[in-house]
Amino acid sequence: MTFDWQSALNRARAHSPFLKRAMESRAELVSLMGDGKGAEALALAKGAGEGIEDTGVALRRERLSLALVLAVGDLAGAFDLDMVMAELSGFADRALDAAMLAVVQRRVEGADTSGFSALALGKQGAGELNYSSDIDPILLFDPARLARRERDEPAEAAQRYARQLVELLGQRTGEGYVLRVDLRLRPASEVSPLAIPFNAAISHYESSALAWERAAFIRARAAAGDVAAGEHFLDEIRSFVWRKSLDFTAIEEVRRLTMRIREAYEGTREVGPGFDIKKGRGGIREIEFFAQTHQLIYGGRNPALRRRGTRAALDALAEAEIIASEDARVLGESYDALRIIEHRLQMVDDRQTHSLPDTAEKLDNVAQLHGLPDGPALVQHVHAICERVAARYDDLLGEDEEQTSTSVTVPAELRERFDARTQHWRGSLRALRSEEARMAFDAISDDLLSALAGAPDPDHAMTRWETLLERLPTAINLFRLFEQRPGLLDRVLRILTLARPLADALARRPELLDALIDPNALDLPGPVGTLAQRMQASEDSDYESRLDRLRQVVGEERFALGAQMVECRHDPLNIAEGLCRVAEAAVQTGADAAIADFRAKHGEIPGSELVILGLGRLGGGALTHASDLDVVFLFTDPEKSGVESDGDRPLSVTLYYNRLATRVTAALSVPTAEGALYEIDTRLRPQGKQGPLAVGFESFQRYQRESAWTWEHMALARARPIYGSDEARDRLSGLIRDVLCETRDPQVLKQDVLHMRGEMLKAKPPRGPLDVKLMRGGLVDSEFLVHYLQLREGLGFNPAMEKAIATLAEHDLLPQDYAGHHLAITRYLVAVRLFAPDGTEPAPATRAVLAQACGEDSYEALLQSLAQARQGIAAQWARHLGETLEI
Repeated sequence: MTFDWQSALNRARAHSPFLKRAMESRAELVSLMGDGKGAEALALAKGAGEGIEDTGVALRRERLSLALVLAVGDLAGAFDLDMVMAELSGFADRALDAAMLAVVQRRVEGADTSGFSALALGKQGAGELNYSSDIDPILLFDPARLARRERDEPAEAAQRYARQLVELLGQRTGEGYVLRVDLRLRPASEVSPLAIPFNAAISHYESSALAWERAAFIRARAAAGDVAAGEHFLDEIRSFVWRKSLDFTAIEEVRRLTMRIREAYEGTREVGPGFDIKKGRGGIREIEFFAQTHQLIYGGRNPALRRRGTRAALDALAEAEIIASEDARVLGESYDALRIIEHRLQMVDDRQTHSLPDTAEKLDNVAQLHGLPDGPALVQHVHAICERVAARYDDLLGEDEEQTSTSVTVPAELRERFDARTQHWRGSLRALRSEEARMAFDAISDDLLSALAGAPDPDHAMTRWETLLERLPTAINLFRLFEQRPGLLDRVLRILTLARPLADALARRPELLDALIDPNALDLPGPVGTLAQRMQASEDSDYESRLDRLRQVVGEERFALGAQMVECRHDPLNIAEGLCRVAEAAVQTGADAAIADFRAKHGEIPGSELVILGLGRLGGGALTHASDLDVVFLFTDPEKSGVESDGDRPLSVTLYYNRLATRVTAALSVPTAEGALYEIDTRLRPQGKQGPLAVGFESFQRYQRESAWTWEHMALARARPIYGSDEARDRLSGLIRDVLCETRDPQVLKQDVLHMRGEMLKAKPPRGPLDVKLMRGGLVDSEFLVHYLQLREGLGFNPAMEKAIATLAEHDLLPQDYAGHHLAITRYLVAVRLFAPDGTEPAPATRAVLAQACGEDSYEALLQSLAQARQGIAAQWARHLGETLEI
């Protein structure tokens, strides 16, 4: 591609006094650019200060040379906006670093900048510095490590360095200036010194920082001086910037900030002469605020959104489906277009301005520098950009029409009860103690009352809502969230009313509501590998943090799946499969974390590995919200006997794996700060409670062949390796298949099955008339029958019950409609575990939703379908096992 360097040079000379002077003093650069050698000119410009001992002079010469080449390359179209901003930001970093070293060495010869750090904020931090921008660093120091003379106090030395730094970079000399330095973004700038001790800054951000400071740190990075210390500081204050739960107070904070900015803006309101393309409506700042607001809301939960660059942030938000791809594209293109115009304005006189010129002559001049015919064409261009931006930014600050709750008639009696309860809440609940909390609550009270009126059981919903408020230390963010998403109130009250397990979880962890705000909240979970990646994405690598992250993600996914059930979004069978994928990913993640921690002390057994076998519903790939995880811990046998682990504290093979199994179990079950995870049931291991927690493959195979009871082989029919290498899993699957396919005496098998079912019925009778698991003709009978036929015939061995049934049906062992009977009862069990977990008949308000979730028109139709399914199962039980069941 060819670029018109000569036209760019001509426009620069004709329309920019600053560039004209620079061209006169840097003829060698002009010559290179005139020959189209932009890259060579840029390299020469960046070396303009080499060999000059005076840091100030060296930086000024480099800055002027760089400004000339970047401007002309920009005008020629040879250097795109990203390159120009990156080069300007890179120079600012180099200049700041060189200046810091220079001022330290003036005082202490040969010293370095250890303990003296500069954080780049704003556009420098984002790598988006503009043509004539100030830089806004924060200078931090460590009193114990800062280089100084022996008689100097650390704070006194730091202030001296800061003052000299500002002077070295910002003072105008015959060589010009380097960078204007603005230190007003430092903590409490009106009263604090120019350089702040690290500890004092941390204390400020943890205790008394203002809302705008969080947004400022989105783009912060350690840029100069002691970069490692600066990066450590940013890690220390990460939780101040990025909050774990969705932060909808950010919307209100940005709204207030925007209104103050708009009110303080004294320039013209309409795009035209004098319009400020940075601060004006639809300008650069509104695009930045749009991105940063969404980052503040969602970035605590999603580290992928913590991008410093504005366009990168918009793209990440679109990829996460938080904003529309079209909005990201329009805002991103508008941002680039406005930044280019901003550079043109600043190229004229090397002045930090963002306003279109206020006279026609000067406006024409900027337009022609840009390559447009005249000022009106430039105004029209900017007007079109700002209109698109303003429309989207106004939507951010306003309410989305689609999120407005439906109007519901509120009975007078309910309104009276609501008013009385509200007064009680205001006087007794700590979540409503502050004036800001009460104001936030008042803003949603009408929506709350409408949502209560529309709930299946308004009084029950109000009681559950009160329980939620009682357990919250603060509710401002929750109320702001409901204010921004009024329709969410209806959904939450349905959850509180219909699904006690979800209501209890929400009362313990209100941040679970974040799962309902996620753009993919109503989508089923992705593959196990994708879920495991999320669970492993802990910001801290220590063991406890990894387990906390695991519990956080599992809690969110389980809650979201429960909410999808309440919304009747998916078939309960698909919900059950989703719950199993979450559990399987949790097993992989928890086991990886436990093994890594265990190996750090005890090493590993050469040629051996841990393998985890899932049984029951976990093995079958379909869990309920109440399911335990049935697992057996196994290990591949090492080639040599008598080996020990190779760590600092070696263990024998059996002891190693039994201790490791205990650690993995704890990783998956012990509550942490983020709550509990799963109940782990290991009773299906060889010899049950009397046997070791983990056994080798050979011992497992020998036990299954020689000592296992029939019921253990029935359980093995739904076994599936869920952790271990592919090779080890395949070996274990083959071993299990060999055991299951052994020839059996049909009569002995039948008697065993009937005896076991009878004993189970005595020990665990049905808990009520709708205990579809334990009642005759229910799931246990169906599972016993399927496993009996599998073992008798030696076929249909698939952990997924519906696939096993399909194979048996192909061989005319079961009728074609049997799978439908089994799945109808399974579907009900998955749903009822959420809606009526105690096994009693569902409450009247729940029945319609339960029926809808199961795909039936009414509760009566649901009961009829269950009765038919049980009769179908009972008929096959009688056919194959010769026992008539009372249904």
